[in-house]
Amino acid sequence: MLNSREGLHVPNVTFPIRVDDQWQKIDSDALFKGKTVVLFALPGAFTPTCSSTHLPRYQELAGVLKENGIDSVICLAVNDPFVMETWKVEQSAEGIYFLPDGNGEFTNGMGMLVDKAAIGLGQRSWRYSMLVKNGLIDKMFIEPEEPGDPFKVSDADTMLKYINPLASPPPRITFFSKPGCPHCTRARQMLREVDYRFEEIELGSHGVSYSSLQAVSGRGTTPQVYIDGRHIGGADDLAKWLAQ
Repeated sequence: MLNSREGLHVPNVTFPIRVDDQWQKIDSDALFKGKTVVLFALPGAFTPTCSSTHLPRYQELAGVLKENGIDSVICLAVNDPFVMETWKVEQSAEGIYFLPDGNGEFTNGMGMLVDKAAIGLGQRSWRYSMLVKNGLIDKMFIEPEEPGDPFKVSDADTMLKYINPLASPPPRITFFSKPGCPHCTRARQMLREVDYRFEEIELGSHGVSYSSLQAVSGRGTTPQVYIDGRHIGGADDLAKWLAQ
């Protein structure tokens, strides 16, 4: 049974970490004392849901969470510091603090350590998120105890809605580009000027071709911009959308 620890303090644990290729230690007080922190825990680095959905959305909303009083957004997994650092770089997740709970001590203290030996993963964290104020757990969102890897309540949007139901998440922006395209450079610059995160899909990489662009957008020129799933168009169309 996975029980909520709302109203209790976070476990007092010292974590071995790597900083500038050197071993250091950080404890729970350094992470939580005097701070308002969102922590989300997941089964492991590089696993499918963690890499494709759970972590990326927290990265997208990290800025909004911090605008709403959050001092730090922590991603925790029962992985070693080397794996967590490599995953951070691979995900370009600069807005998130990656906390390696390699020995599972914090996770065990939270009552969230589960046995995944049947699928070769050993001891892992159950998926959950929590809001911590000055070391005291204010709110927990724990995934239901169902087979597989449920992902229903520990997501970033649920946490943001709890913290501020009126907060507006940033738009989800994707655009197709090609190397050397000046209009793509212009679109990229416009988005950076307003501090919007975006996903860029470059033609010629990962099997994406002009045929792919034509199939998705119905057009053969770049960039082709999509915002919250809606096709906006090229750089001029993006400029009009931003002006509105």
